[in-house]
Amino acid sequence: MEGFTGLRRNMVDCQLRTYDVTDRAVLAAADEVPREAFVPESLAHLAYLDQAIGLPGTGRALMTPMVIARMIQTLDIEPGEDVLEYGGGTGYGAALIDRMGAKATLWEPDGEARALAATALAAAGSGASVADKEPAAGSFDAILVSGSCELEPRNLFSLLRPEGRLIVVEGQGRAARVKLYQKSADVVAGRTVFDAAAPELAEFRRPPAFVF
Repeated sequence: MEGFTGLRRNMVDCQLRTYDVTDRAVLAAADEVPREAFVPESLAHLAYLDQAIGLPGTGRALMTPMVIARMIQTLDIEPGEDVLEYGGGTGYGAALIDRMGAKATLWEPDGEARALAATALAAAGSGASVADKEPAAGSFDAILVSGSCELEPRNLFSLLRPEGRLIVVEGQGRAARVKLYQKSADVVAGRTVFDAAAPELAEFRRPPAFVF
């Protein structure tokens, strides 16, 4: 445990702080939530490296620590807000959000990942909940999409309350950008906030074009 504590502190100091993550609540959560609880024990040695980690037996992966932390910082989450993590695999993002004092929910359509998430969140001592079905419209003040999308995640916009915001990585490889959307009345508008890459979410992959 002491080893993981040191690795976690090093992650905060050498990855997050150097990637413009300055929010005290985000840094404190990253320093306290045991990321190793969200990967299989055989991969625990990779938990604090600057890389995404695939979750065996699922179609999901954890984003790199610095990308997920900066995305959460950009959402500007307030204690008591209702916040959704979509596609978060085992729910590391939801655990960070919960530790910041928000009411965190993980909606993970991948059944294998969802089953692992309940165990991981309990092992981490997190109060984040796991949704077993699509949440109701207008349920959330903010949404963290934990993966990259080739298409806009339009089906998630309806889950936002008025003035709610959603953050997502759009695009692949060098073309990937983090985009922040905000809802005003029934209009949702987005803007690019920084460059970053993330493991793709297959459900938001662009259909292959038909070639003659």
